[in-house]
Amino acid sequence: MLRRFLHLAPQLALGLAAVMLGNVALAEESAKQRLYFGTYTTGNSKGIYTAELDLSTGVVTKPVLVAEAMNASFLAIAPSHKYLYAVGEISEFDGKKVGVVHAYSINKATGELQLLNRQSSAGAGPCHVSVHPQGSYVFAANYGGGSICALPVKDDGSLGEATGFVQHTGSGPNQGRQKEPHAHSINPDAAGKFVFAADLGIDKVLIYKLDPSTGKLVANDPAAGTVPPGSGPRHFAFHPSGKFAYAINELTSTITAYAYDAEKGSLAQIDTISTLPAGFSGNNSTAEIQVHPSGKFVYGSNRGHNSIAIFTVDEKTGKLAAVGHTEGGIDTPRNFGVDPTGQWVIVCNQGGKSAFVYKVNLETGILTRTGEAIEIDAPVCVKFLPL
Repeated sequence: MLRRFLHLAPQLALGLAAVMLGNVALAEESAKQRLYFGTYTTGNSKGIYTAELDLSTGVVTKPVLVAEAMNASFLAIAPSHKYLYAVGEISEFDGKKVGVVHAYSINKATGELQLLNRQSSAGAGPCHVSVHPQGSYVFAANYGGGSICALPVKDDGSLGEATGFVQHTGSGPNQGRQKEPHAHSINPDAAGKFVFAADLGIDKVLIYKLDPSTGKLVANDPAAGTVPPGSGPRHFAFHPSGKFAYAINELTSTITAYAYDAEKGSLAQIDTISTLPAGFSGNNSTAEIQVHPSGKFVYGSNRGHNSIAIFTVDEKTGKLAAVGHTEGGIDTPRNFGVDPTGQWVIVCNQGGKSAFVYKVNLETGILTRTGEAIEIDAPVCVKFLPL
């Protein structure tokens, strides 16, 4: 595995290559990965759970509750691996109609989480969270409020009040879903210079420059990457080469590929491809997109068709080519994750009260279900932590 990344390194930006190689080395030092699951707490789940993945077999231990938190749906782990951050999709915090971001310290030996503090997300319905590559800021996207924020990270890993806040404006042609902005994800680039917010309501991946000294978010020039009208971009992922990026579009079940200019922070459309098989006529919406650590494959989740769509990546152009779909009992796949070594994919079945484990064919990208079913109610997100 490490040899393959070394072979790819000349094609990568040096900083990104170092990060990728470091992650792989950490992953390969141990035969296990710790998993963290974010859940909705409308059923039997009570918050955030942890389990362990055996990298040699794909077997996962029974999830254990490590933090009680209402609707702690999406998670992000700090690059230091010392802290975990979770959005809380709640309707009110400190007497205001805003959501919350939880900050936890991680006990690496046991996986337990210790609450450090909670901070307002500065908008309603936070649905996605990410961490700056240097761990200095946490970013949150507020779906209900159509806004984003940057929260400074203190020395102890706790969060300060928002230093950066942007209220999105506009609408899209789908009047059922795009009457107003709905920020659905937020991701920094590998250098931490730019921040990208996919807004389903206005058909844009908005681009911001981060002022590292003040934590302010300022509109970039160009200010956004676009998608075909009515697409509804939801989640966004960079290719490990730093040359390409991909947005999965919830409303049209498509993925838009971009060429990325890391100096300008610009996104130029390459093409858009369907996540569905030819002839499918049922209702569907997409959710998550992930790029394999090798850069050879892209995966996207379909809710309705209930599958993970598999694509290969043209290393020269960034274009995607459809390979097929993995189904096998998947039920409303919200988020899924590729482990840092690239061997396993874990799919969260939000509607199926479980998560499934898949083995990755490192030559073709095809996913094969292992039969391992992780019992957990309303799983929304899974994150990996090397042990």
